[in-house]
Amino acid sequence: MKEKLISEYVSKMTLDDVNNFALKNGIILKDTEVKLIYDHIKNNWRTIVFGNPRGILDDLKEKLDSTSYQKIESLYIYFKNLYL
Repeated sequence: MKEKLISEYVSKMTLDDVNNFALKNGIILKDTEVKLIYDHIKNNWRTIVFGNPRGILDDLKEKLDSTSYQKIESLYIYFKNLYL
């Protein structure tokens, strides 16, 4: 059931959703960074939610501003722990 709900949400998610979430959490992203994160979520959400996202996080770390990456990683850990 949880997987179905997440799948439906991700299928409707937009670039603006990613950008707005980032802004609400004090992260200012360039358009290319929003697209990168969006693509990772769309293509790898099962790994992000249920698996080991280390490879995804490492890719983001190389391509994002270090401050933005640190905030994103902190948010990921916070939400992962919140919903375990």
